[in-house]
Amino acid sequence: MKLSKPRTHLLPTYVVLLALALCPIPSAAQDGLRKSVVKIFTTMQNPNYYEPWRVDGQENVSGSGCVIAGHRILTNAHVVSNQIFIQVLKDGDSRKYTAKVEFVAHDCDLALLKVEDSRFFKGTKPVKYGTLPYLRDNVQVYGYPVGGEELSITQGVVSRIELIPYSHSMRNLLGVQTDAAINPGNSGGPVFDRHKKLVGVAFQGYNAIMAQNTGYFIPIMLVQRFLKEIKRGKYTSIPTLGIYTQYMENETLRESFGMGPNQTGILVSKILYGSSAWGTLKENDVVLSIGGYPIANDGTIAFRRGERLNFQYPLGLRRIGDELSMKILRGDKTLNLKVTLKGETRLVPLVKYDQNPTYFIFGGLIFTPFTTNYLQTIKDNPSELLRLYYDGLPSPGLKQVVLMSHILSHEINKGYDTGYANLVITKINGKPISEMKDVIAAFEKPVSGRHVIEFDKAKEVGTRIVIDAAKAKRATEEILQLNNIPSDRSADLK
Repeated sequence: MKLSKPRTHLLPTYVVLLALALCPIPSAAQDGLRKSVVKIFTTMQNPNYYEPWRVDGQENVSGSGCVIAGHRILTNAHVVSNQIFIQVLKDGDSRKYTAKVEFVAHDCDLALLKVEDSRFFKGTKPVKYGTLPYLRDNVQVYGYPVGGEELSITQGVVSRIELIPYSHSMRNLLGVQTDAAINPGNSGGPVFDRHKKLVGVAFQGYNAIMAQNTGYFIPIMLVQRFLKEIKRGKYTSIPTLGIYTQYMENETLRESFGMGPNQTGILVSKILYGSSAWGTLKENDVVLSIGGYPIANDGTIAFRRGERLNFQYPLGLRRIGDELSMKILRGDKTLNLKVTLKGETRLVPLVKYDQNPTYFIFGGLIFTPFTTNYLQTIKDNPSELLRLYYDGLPSPGLKQVVLMSHILSHEINKGYDTGYANLVITKINGKPISEMKDVIAAFEKPVSGRHVIEFDKAKEVGTRIVIDAAKAKRATEEILQLNNIPSDRSADLK
């Protein structure tokens, strides 16, 4: 059974909990909260990042959700991502109602649906909000997992609270682990505490080969942050700090940076260009506290009594544009600084949804930005691309990695075979390529009647492709017609 889009090369242990729409669902005992829970049927159509001018076939999936105040339905973003049609079904009803996505937060995997027909909400019961449970607290997970046709309720205890990678967005955010059964189809279902109040939203499980009885839910504070953000009329993503750090558990390492015996913190080893920390923090700063939380040498901060979290936890509750206070040790001086929070600034963007790929075709050569979505498309991941994904850093001269993904065969490009694929483009006609718009501008200025596309694959295929400028321009239209491609470029480049 397909649970989600394949991501095993990036996040090998987590799986999101979508289910195919026609799968059966287990029964559940009568309970007052069942009036709050709905089943969601989504028809989705995913973009094709290898042939970016077309889309893949339709796919039907199902998930769960809960009714909240204001005649809205709360669910997971991955239940409705890339959707073209959504229906919802409430417990005890046989009629499905059409729903639409009102707001979506892909980073924290949450979405809000709206049903225009008010009859759907007759007899439903909006959930009430609780607080983050403690370790060993009992919780109940409501939803429509595989195995039957009725609402299912499973019970367990909270076993762990920590920052984890969210499979949908690949962001590290606060997650709550429980041994309550969370299976495909549970995605978006509410998690209640013993007081029947919402404490989270089920969203992913651990690979059963690696661990048994291990499921996760999005904690209530991230749900409330999402609901607070959309009151402004749009959703603003969770900011990032944009630094690489090193733990300072070694005594000699701490002494070498002038730390006193009572000082603890983490070492800034790299700062991403354009990030929140860029221009404020410096490499080799020691971050002693963040947002008022002292940072231990292992990179954790005190959360609740007896509980510690990764130092990035405070970012999950902030918004872009907020100021975050930090205390640092720089040389022999202790400084109190503030950084203005910004969004993600990776060189290779994390996975995107609900948008079409960017591309440009000239002379049969297909150019596209290197993204996580593209990496998930290709079967054999070249080591060069993997290095860029994990270790590539943005700079003033490199805002995007531009690839020539492959070639549509034609007389104009003969001799450049299938080996000319997944090439990182460095220059076109002598112009350095920093982002996609540079590609289009460079092709407007051929050199001596030719276009020269440069890359560095000397061992495999060489360092350049050279094509006739005038012939390539004429050939492009013919290539588009032969391959039924509606345009030489994506809408965002027109």
